[in-house]
Order: sequence, then structure tokens, then C-alpha cells
Amino acid sequence: MAASVALSSGHRMPAVGLGVWRMEKADIRGLIHTALRVGYRHLDCAADYQNEAEVGDALAEAFQTGLVKREDLFITTKLWNSDHGHVLEACKDSLKKLQLDYLDLYLIHFPVATRHTGVGTTSSALGDDGVLDIDTTISLETTWHAMEELVSMGLVRSIGISNYDIFLTRDCLAYAKIKPAVNQIETHPYFQRDSLVKFCQKHGICVTAHTPLGGSTANAEWFGTVSCLDDPVIKSLADKYGKTPAQLVLRWGLQRDTVVIPKTSKVERLQENFDVFGFDISGEDMERMKAVDRKYRTNQPAKFWGIDLYA
Repeated sequence: MAASVALSSGHRMPAVGLGVWRMEKADIRGLIHTALRVGYRHLDCAADYQNEAEVGDALAEAFQTGLVKREDLFITTKLWNSDHGHVLEACKDSLKKLQLDYLDLYLIHFPVATRHTGVGTTSSALGDDGVLDIDTTISLETTWHAMEELVSMGLVRSIGISNYDIFLTRDCLAYAKIKPAVNQIETHPYFQRDSLVKFCQKHGICVTAHTPLGGSTANAEWFGTVSCLDDPVIKSLADKYGKTPAQLVLRWGLQRDTVVIPKTSKVERLQENFDVFGFDISGEDMERMKAVDRKYRTNQPAKFWGIDLYA
């Protein structure tokens, strides 16, 4: 089983998880069951991934057959932009699809509220001008307090944020009655974001890397094709430790005290991405990896929305 980290909520989260973004619906059952047999106990989902129902079916079968118990799993899903004014309804919709009584972690997927298009519908709400139709009547503070109510109701054990920068995270800490347990962000050797990572950790917020391996040709539309896995320093260090570049990069993330949730649709990669606990990167080599930072953001959904959330 993967090591786990303590959250400010008092719960623990496995340090390595499996992201289900872009998993083909027909493949989800086999991939999740294989992952559970490998040892994964942390699944990262989202309403926007449009596969919660398939994940729910896979989990229900795993519970029924005794492959795993519900209490041994850590399930995350996320509130979509268009549901900021309908937090309770959106959470219940995800729970229904996932066939669960509670979530271990519920995140605000992006720090923006858009025009409501109906609970469970997550297409980007673009206006007639092709620009994201932002709902200016709903503040992030209002959304956060609605998230806190989910904890009081017992629907969610921990709540958090995703894709928040330092300033939005600082604001959330100022108005939160329950502070965010997690900030899920893009961070990898080519986009290390030390200031944000250290700020979150200083204030008791666990950082989860949702793109821990950076870009890849498989997701070129979203991430581009520049990948830290091809970096000569990383490839050289991987050879030194007898590991693949992906294993080295994931281990680097763990040694930064971040949680990593690599995504894969290949069965053979599930084991590889999980085998990251049997070695340590030396302090000197951690510094060598620190030096490869390009401040290169690969995850740029904003370009599809007609607005740059990170400007």
C-alpha cells in the first residue's frame, strides 16, 4: 500500500493516487480493478471528467466481490465551474453516480463560477462572444462556505481547492471556517512552483500534483509535447537509480512532500507509477532536479475558454 499523508481535517490521504481523467469509459472497470490489485487506494475523479458513473460501477463491483472495502479507499471528486451556486446538488449528483455515501475529498475544480447549465452538465459555458460566461453574482467565498456545509452534513470528510494561486489561497484561508485541506495544482520538474507549494505547506494545506509528469504526446491538445521525461538530466538520474524517468519524477514529487496522482490508461503503467517507494533521491540530486525548472505550464484549459485564469 502507498504511504499516506495527514490532512488538516484529521484524515489521511494516500500519497500516490490514480487520476481517471480521459480514461475511456469502456476501460475504466478493468483499469480500476487492476489498480486496486496493484495497491492503489486513492482515486481522483471529477464531474467534468464525465465518467463518474463508470467509476461508480467499478467501485460497486469491487466492494461486492471483496476486492476492497470502502473504508480503505480515498475518493476525490470536484465541483465544476457552472455549479458554484448549486454546491449541495452537485455533490449529491456526484455521490449518486459514484454510488457512495460520502466523499473523502471534494474540491473546487477551478476558481471561477460560470453560468449554470444544469447540475451534472459540465460543458464550458461560453457566451455569444466566445468568452467564458462568468457568473459575477457568486463569490469564491460564497462557494467555500457552501463546501463547508457539506462537511457539517457528513457528505464530505475533507474539502479543498484546485488550481488556486497564492493570492486566492491566501484569501480562502482568511474567510474559511474550515481551512482547505488540499490545493491540487499543476507541478512537475518543468513547473515547480516552489513559492506556492511552500506557502500551502506552511499553512497546513497539502499540495497534490495533478500533472506530476508534465506534458506528453498523448495529451498534446491540452498539454503540448514538451515533457520533462525527455530531459537529459532526468534521464541520466533515472539511469543512475535504475528507474524509469516517470518513477524518478514521481519520487521527486513525493520527496517534496506533495501527493502525486499520475494518470494512465495503460495497465502496464499502473505498476510502474506505483513502484516509487523503494528508493530515495539524494539531496544533491534533488538540487540537480530543481535546476531543470523551466516555469513551463503545460495544463492550459483556459485557452479553450477564451480567458486566461492565470493572467
